[in-house]
Amino acid sequence: MEISSPGRICLFGEHQDYLGLPVIAMAISLRARIAGEKRTDRDVVIRKPDLGETEEFSLDDLTYTKPRDYFKSGIKVCENEGLAFSTGFECEVTSEIPFQAGTSSSSAIMVNWIHFLSKMADDPADWNQQKIGELAYNAEVKEFNEPGGMMDQYSAAMGNLIYLESEPKILIKLLNPKLEAFVLGDSCEPKDTLGILQRCRDARLNIIEKLKMNNSDFDLHSCDSESVSSGLNDEESKLMKGTIQNRDILKTALSELKMVAPNHELIGDLLTEHHLILRDILDVSTPKIESMFAASMKAGALGGKINGSGGGGCMFAYAPDNPEKVAKAIELVGGKAYIIHPDTGTRID
Repeated sequence: MEISSPGRICLFGEHQDYLGLPVIAMAISLRARIAGEKRTDRDVVIRKPDLGETEEFSLDDLTYTKPRDYFKSGIKVCENEGLAFSTGFECEVTSEIPFQAGTSSSSAIMVNWIHFLSKMADDPADWNQQKIGELAYNAEVKEFNEPGGMMDQYSAAMGNLIYLESEPKILIKLLNPKLEAFVLGDSCEPKDTLGILQRCRDARLNIIEKLKMNNSDFDLHSCDSESVSSGLNDEESKLMKGTIQNRDILKTALSELKMVAPNHELIGDLLTEHHLILRDILDVSTPKIESMFAASMKAGALGGKINGSGGGGCMFAYAPDNPEKVAKAIELVGGKAYIIHPDTGTRID
């Protein structure tokens, strides 16, 4: 059996979902794949030719032996849902998605793994895409108490464009605007994903707690910029005002992306506005990312932004008219470019 799932870019709501704020994400036409079959024993053998590695363990011992021991956690989560596995599996995992670059390669692999396990169980499960996304989130984030949100897993599972709310309860809306080509630019710079997520998350969670102590009615979903200034120092006020600006940029973008034929120039402008806040207030961009962004705009892109946690990794540009020219411009300043489009969610190939 072979299963594939897409990577993703975050159009709007970057660094917002772990605060309980909504996001808009787009699955992209770069995919991870898993191909495999059952064994006759209880061993699990996972070949990773892209990394030159092979992972092996037994179904009889799912004790975690390393940080982010995802293949074992995936099995545990599926077993918690009632699935049973009498025999192990032999698998090969490959990916077109840039690795550790902010495009959710690990989440695409986890979604593949959960989907694969659902079909390899003694009594196969017929889970829908949203359920697969939920279990992938449990296996990748909740199981290891990590700081990320749930955008990556649901986007890889459900595909295309999704609007995702996590508070007060999970709400997912599929969007279907006619968007054209994007260009993904990989800076090829390594990044400290967990460190950046913790820095950007913890600073603002502490400020939110401070605001709630001063005003028990404080609500990040509805507050305005003026209401967050009281009792905060200049740096705290700057961080919260940027967070509210990004919240409101998403609201404007959502109205446009609900249309079948959105205003492409407006989408580009909103992406750039979002990027500037991520760069100037959250401080997650790099000189290399900025050179790629500038080159994209000079080559005719309508807008763009850094993607993922930042500190390296990828950016993307919206280039409906001239993606090849934008891709070449990114490569001329040292990036690796991919022309991408919206793509479907996890599927059996």
